Amino acid sequence: MLSNDARILRGAAIPSFGAGLLGTLIGGITVGAQGAIGGAVGTVLTLAFFGVGLKAMSVIGRRWSELFMAAGLLVYTTQILVMAILLAVFRDATFMDGRVFGLTMLACVLVWIAGQAWAHTRVKTLYVETESEDAPAGPERR
Repeated sequence: MLSNDARILRGAAIPSFGAGLLGTLIGGITVGAQGAIGGAVGTVLTLAFFGVGLKAMSVIGRRWSELFMAAGLLVYTTQILVMAILLAVFRDATFMDGRVFGLTMLACVLVWIAGQAWAHTRVKTLYVETESEDAPAGPERR
C-alpha cells in the first residue's frame, strides 16, 4: 500500500472506529449485551468492507489507472448493496439488537465517507506521473 493510501485509510478508519465504539457503548448502555454485540458487529463489518474496498481501489489505481473511475463506482455500489443485504439478513437476529446494529453501521459508513473525503483533501496526490531519468527517452525527447 502506498503511503498516500495508508494516510487515507487512517483518516477514514480511525474516526469510523471511534463512531463504532461510541455506538457500541450507547447500545450496551441502552439495550444491554445484545445492543453492544449489535454495535460491535456493525462496526467490524463496516470497517472490513470499506477497508477492503479502499485496498481494491489502491490496486486498481496502480495497475489500471484508466479504469479507476468506473471501478470506484462499482466498488462503492457493491459496498452499499452488501451493507443493505446484511441489514436485511441481520434484521431479525436474536443474538444482537438489529436497531443498534443498523444505526451503528450507518454512523460508521457516514463517518468513513466523511473521513475519506477529508483525507483526500489533505493528501498531495500527483495527477501526472513524470518519467524517471532511467527510462528510455520517448520521441518527444530526442
